Amino acid sequence: MTKAELEKFRKLWRARVADFRASGLTGAAWCAAHQVKEHQLWYWVGKFKADTDHDGRQRDHAEPRFIPVRAEKSAPEVTDMPLSVRVGPAVIEVTPGYDTELLRDVVRTLASLC
Repeated sequence: MTKAELEKFRKLWRARVADFRASGLTGAAWCAAHQVKEHQLWYWVGKFKADTDHDGRQRDHAEPRFIPVRAEKSAPEVTDMPLSVRVGPAVIEVTPGYDTELLRDVVRTLASLC
């Protein structure tokens, strides 16, 4: 099926689903009156329901929608609160400005003991 044929088929079914919804009939009654298999009707009802946004408007599948986003760099949040590091049963409180080499040595030592 070509893209044009598929679009024509979708339009046909969109019209059928609209007609079904406007009819007030049950799915079975509408299908019997229009010589349509009921499972086909429910497939397209579900398909077109998935093609609507939260406001009930039809989504356009031809063109993707892009939303402009502006990202700004922000400074990382600095806090004076200590960070607790657990190594086995030991707890180390690390505050901003800590000595990284000392922390590494303490963690290695605790890890070998715990």
